Amino acid sequence: MIAIEPVADRRGVSAFHRAGREVLKPWPCARSTEDDVTRMLVGGRSAFHAHAEVRPHLIRAGGEVAGRVAFVHDRNLPGFVQAAFFEAAPGLDGVAEALRRTAAACFPGVPRLVVGLNGHLNYSCGILTNRFDEPPLFGFNWTPPHYPDCFAGMTARPMVSFRFENEGFYELATAMETAFDPGPVRVRTMDRRNLRREVAIYTHLNNASFGEHPYWSDRTPDEDFELFHPFRFLIRDENLLFAEIDGKPVGFLLWYPDFNELVTRNDESIGALDVARYRLANPIRTVRLTEIAVLPEHRRSTAVGAMILRMIQHVRRGPYRFCEGGFIFEENSSCVGMTLRYISRACGRPLEPYRRYACYEAPL
Repeated sequence: MIAIEPVADRRGVSAFHRAGREVLKPWPCARSTEDDVTRMLVGGRSAFHAHAEVRPHLIRAGGEVAGRVAFVHDRNLPGFVQAAFFEAAPGLDGVAEALRRTAAACFPGVPRLVVGLNGHLNYSCGILTNRFDEPPLFGFNWTPPHYPDCFAGMTARPMVSFRFENEGFYELATAMETAFDPGPVRVRTMDRRNLRREVAIYTHLNNASFGEHPYWSDRTPDEDFELFHPFRFLIRDENLLFAEIDGKPVGFLLWYPDFNELVTRNDESIGALDVARYRLANPIRTVRLTEIAVLPEHRRSTAVGAMILRMIQHVRRGPYRFCEGGFIFEENSSCVGMTLRYISRACGRPLEPYRRYACYEAPL
């Protein structure tokens, strides 16, 4: 059996972060490029804490540290306690029940537990259930193959991503460019010189577009700004596109290169030399289409097509061979259907999911 013990001081927070590194050390496909976000949310200062409480814990087996978990309750997502930033050594018994028991004690009266949501969908989400032999894309989780067994008996909510070669999309774009009429929709890139203003637009469109999405909770511009700001030396204006009608933003598309291709070890972060290498001789071959959203009242417009075409124009100027979409909950059939229509048209064949993830729920 295991024990889950609260972290009481800064020394304990340091042990929390160290436990995550130790668990993942034997796994060469793990990546630590998301550690800055974890540190910001666990033991750090974040705008997220204005409406959420984060309680880090250590997992012990036989008295020794064997993992970690942070229990999170976001008042903007009141029905769930999140067992976030979970990492655990293999061979532990009773993990699911211990998580349920501790979550209920931390936040009495909250009805459900979710494992795999790390604070917010914009941070990271999901326990990996396949492709354990590949490093994750930047912004995706990588978790060891024994994790799904830890949550046996809990309800899984599966997610998928789709991966494809870009050449078919380039050909589709070439065919569409002469025939496609965007109508009143205009697409522009963000202006990083006014990053706070642009992030505020992004936040507004996110909140207005994803309100019905599983696990969505409304954000503030400050939260999204502190997420974008550390990557200001990597992202370019074309990585965030806005669709506008009569000068009013009605949608956005966020994409970026897979910055995890800049690192080769599971204990590396992206440093100044990696940024310089990316800017001088870009070695990255994959891009991630992270988010695309249009306000509900404009979803029948040409905004989606116009933004995808604009993205393709930028992507084809780089050395990129592949594209992979952000995770989609399988239950979100309309989004899966739209994604498959575009991809199948470009590839000329139906496409199967590439990466599979799941969040796990249980009553408290």
